Amino acid sequence: MRTVKATAAAVTTVIGAGAVAVAAGRLASDAALKAPPGRPLPTEPKVTVHGTAAGRITLTRDLATLRPGRYGLAGEDSHAVVGPVLTDTTHTVDTVVRRLERVTHGTVQPGDQVWLTPNLHVGTPRTALGLNHTDVDVPAEVGFLPAWLVPAVRDTWIIAVHGLGTTRELAMNVMAFLHRHHFPVLALSYRGDRGAPRSPDGLGHFGETEWHDLDAAIHHAVRQGARQVVLHGWSTGATMALRAAVYSEMRDRIAGLILDSPVLSWETTLRALAAARRTPGPLLPLAVRAARGRAGLDGGHQAVAGETPDPGDLRVPTVIMHGPDDTVAPWHLSRRFAEERPGLVGVHTVPDAPHGAMWNADPEGYEQVMRRFLTPLM
Repeated sequence: MRTVKATAAAVTTVIGAGAVAVAAGRLASDAALKAPPGRPLPTEPKVTVHGTAAGRITLTRDLATLRPGRYGLAGEDSHAVVGPVLTDTTHTVDTVVRRLERVTHGTVQPGDQVWLTPNLHVGTPRTALGLNHTDVDVPAEVGFLPAWLVPAVRDTWIIAVHGLGTTRELAMNVMAFLHRHHFPVLALSYRGDRGAPRSPDGLGHFGETEWHDLDAAIHHAVRQGARQVVLHGWSTGATMALRAAVYSEMRDRIAGLILDSPVLSWETTLRALAAARRTPGPLLPLAVRAARGRAGLDGGHQAVAGETPDPGDLRVPTVIMHGPDDTVAPWHLSRRFAEERPGLVGVHTVPDAPHGAMWNADPEGYEQVMRRFLTPLM
């Protein structure tokens, strides 16, 4: 009897530990499957504001606050725009001073906890950039998707789609450039975004189901007069663009792809986000397993579920904007993808840029690449 009881106790302990591990893996997978739009990714640190002066802001010294370029600076109830690091100013060894270009809303005061975000602009194209736009509802399988349409004269439209941790406001980073070159821009919100329908299970799917919303946007653009479209995606939005170019019934209307920080391995990205939440290493495989089951990334939805399209299936010119400092979506996967399609896919390398923020780190270089890429597609 003592042996039976001991065995039963051991089994119960194992089952209990297993249940705890499964629950922990499920919680860890939330870092990506439930990443709220407009909130910082776990890889982005919150830093403290130490002081402000005319045109300057002092922040905690961190790799993030030392990045080159222009960024949004977001707080719980505030947003500002910061420019480059100022090297000719007095500061302590644990702080850094950046140019403070403007405070968009709220106040930025010493002691505030803030984070850098690729979203340079907030509001609408009209309020943020002075560009006339139309609020449109794109019909999709999950319901109507809110989008902004900034009209222009060309019949090649740019459809812009954001990714992890951002909103359609991210498209405004490049919207003024595209408007100057007379491209209509359709900036899309998709399932799970604020104001858009939820996904049926309430989870993100790394573009595996969300690309159908982008497909709906392509249909809408063509119905409204677009002869062809160029898809510009960031992060999982870039993954959506890649999938649409390969699998959409409208792929013959897609003239090109601009992919910023594409997520080409959802498992790698999920591990990175979960690890940034200090998930212990032994639990990371459980987080991947939980994501497979919860989000249907195990092939249950369709033959291509969870897989990155094969480079050999791509038929349109593509430029990838990416850099080696991306800790969410590895740069070497973009390089490998491009190497498999020389002449069709190119990579523009941007150093010192976090995930989805290649434009922020080098706006001039980014737009120069865009101009060269788009000119033959006009």
